[in-house]
Amino acid sequence: MTTAEIAAALPAHARTSIDGLPFPLLASGKVREIFDLGDALLLVATDRLSAFDVILPDGIPGKGILLTQLSNWWFAQTAHLIPNHLLPDQAGEFARRGIRDRDLQLRSMIVRKLRPLTIECVARGYLIGSGWSSYQKTGAVCGIRLPAGLRQADRLPEPIFTPTTKAPKGQHDEPIDDAQGAAAIGAELYAQVKRLSLALYQFGHDKARAAGMILADTKFEFGTDATGKLYLIDEVLTPDSSRYWPADAYRPDCSPPSYDKQFVRGHLLALRWNQQPPAPRLPADVIARTRDKYLAALRNLLG
Repeated sequence: MTTAEIAAALPAHARTSIDGLPFPLLASGKVREIFDLGDALLLVATDRLSAFDVILPDGIPGKGILLTQLSNWWFAQTAHLIPNHLLPDQAGEFARRGIRDRDLQLRSMIVRKLRPLTIECVARGYLIGSGWSSYQKTGAVCGIRLPAGLRQADRLPEPIFTPTTKAPKGQHDEPIDDAQGAAAIGAELYAQVKRLSLALYQFGHDKARAAGMILADTKFEFGTDATGKLYLIDEVLTPDSSRYWPADAYRPDCSPPSYDKQFVRGHLLALRWNQQPPAPRLPADVIARTRDKYLAALRNLLG
């Protein structure tokens, strides 16, 4: 699909729940709902929005479509680096399973059944977010010692791999070092996902830079099949799993403007909310501007 076709398909109102499907619901996360198709899984991205690990009462209309279509594009772009969980003929899979609703198709993926790894794989090229907080306290990020004197949002000498635990919904992921990561999933597999995460980050960074954006950091998830073969799963290089900055507005020693939900986080921080449920409602202008940021990232990348 073209960017214009995707934009035209965005709904006027947020779709925050997926009801009435004739498939067993396996799990409901902060954004996605997972249904069992027997020989495969149906992943549906809702328009739900979370901040500080709390689901907000207001969604962003069309967010699930934007995330899904951008992930599909990135899966195709990165297929030379690693296979992904998408079944090859998505249109055929929808038809075979009687999924005819266009909105549902645009926010859905039909994927292989795989075993997700128990760590989340984070790659960073710039010193921002929790990495910046850790560096200020210890001079290191996930056990990786960095040069002294770095500023907030500085580009790192080279990208680093900073994995985390995969916490249950409502709890916070915790950073881990290489030794802890290897202990969690095995040294050989850990080395493989570390290498692939850094390669995927560099590929995404170069693509984003050509589109006028900087990919500061991103999170990948991987899964294995019964033979141990590794796949890229979940979503990939979206504004929900990544931090994108406009290249023309970038400068270090501050937190640059971004295309992700950092705009919402800033609004919530200004309210002095205690970051516990229930979350406050979002004003209409915050919802509209957040949707515009997601759409702008997609336009930049897809052209």
